[in-house]
Amino acid sequence: MIERIVKLAIDPSSEEGAAFRDIFAQSRNRIASQPGCHGVHLLESEGHFFTYSMWDSEADLNAYRQSTLFGEVWPKTKALFYDKPQTWTCLKTDSSKV
Repeated sequence: MIERIVKLAIDPSSEEGAAFRDIFAQSRNRIASQPGCHGVHLLESEGHFFTYSMWDSEADLNAYRQSTLFGEVWPKTKALFYDKPQTWTCLKTDSSKV
């Protein structure tokens, strides 16, 4: 299993932040229902949003990134950035529950 973290340069307190919350609310369930996806979460910190998603494999994540859905969601999201996003794709190595 892999976990994907994306730091989005969108200020949660801005108009762009409100627009992104709408985009996320409209697309969250559709993203979570993609093959291999085990869920997607929205986190926020001062000045940034983060998305956190869990996937069976990098192949599943890449299939989503090539999907029509991603082609709809990403351009709308990208238009709201004040800087480049940062991404991390991490292999889950600990399966214990805390």
